[in-house]
Amino acid sequence: METNKLSNRTAGAAAKSKWNNSKKEALVGWLFLAPEFVGIVLLYVFPVVFSLYLSFSDWNLVGGISSIKFVGLENFAKLFDDEKVLMALKNNLIYTVLTVPVGMLLALILAVLIHSRVYGKSYFKVAFFIPYISSLVALGAVWSALYHPSKGPINQFLISLGITDPPKWLADSNYSLLSIIIIAIWAGIGYQIVIYLAGLTNIPEEMYEAASIDGASPWHKFTKITLPLLGPTTSFLFITLLMSSFKVFDLVAFMTGGGPNDSSTVIVFRIYEEGFRNFKMGYASAISWLLFAIVGLATLATWQLQKRKVHY
Repeated sequence: METNKLSNRTAGAAAKSKWNNSKKEALVGWLFLAPEFVGIVLLYVFPVVFSLYLSFSDWNLVGGISSIKFVGLENFAKLFDDEKVLMALKNNLIYTVLTVPVGMLLALILAVLIHSRVYGKSYFKVAFFIPYISSLVALGAVWSALYHPSKGPINQFLISLGITDPPKWLADSNYSLLSIIIIAIWAGIGYQIVIYLAGLTNIPEEMYEAASIDGASPWHKFTKITLPLLGPTTSFLFITLLMSSFKVFDLVAFMTGGGPNDSSTVIVFRIYEEGFRNFKMGYASAISWLLFAIVGLATLATWQLQKRKVHY
């Protein structure tokens, strides 16, 4: 009897010791995670929540926290009557429609050519990728020189072709946005080529060999093998480029400053102007949430279309 009691006490003590050790290990684990958790809360969660609160408020940044005034949906109602915001939204849609599909199409064509028929593939991979990792200041300086209205190589070439009045590009409200779009496609195409080349590498060569035996033409191989098997890669690129196209800021700020006459302004640049030039943080936050809604809906629609393709 006493032996049983002793064994029960021993088992209980062992279980208690094990429980205490588990609690200590869990505490140590949480202590290791605490800095990361605090960083996420302070740098991500709090700004998002505070921005949502500010979107329903009127706050002049210079006045401090005490000057925050709740105005309800006034900021969101103002959005749809603000011509500058509507212009920025229109420009952003044009920028997205042109940069995403055109850039992806050019990247796909170049990736297929580099993967199959070009000698010195490594050189071309590096050559196309360098603009993507280059400094924005350097790229801006180069393209500003290329776009110079009178002495730039582009206009000099157009004049040699007989065009007496070539575009003024960045200084022309009709061409400023197009000028930025050209730079964006040129600078980002290297990243897209690398992603497509990774997708092409994963396609088994046996499939092309079998298609060749069956008498398939290069076009049929491309449309029936390459394009379908690159579907996940294309979806990944489309979603990431779609989101990044609505967040374009640096090129606009550096090259044109949104001008001339707001012809090249975009949503993020408009947020910057309202928040850090006009100090209207509440209104800037409302524009930010409009941007969040647009990007979220566009991404959700893309996912749904991709799921339907996979299902069928």
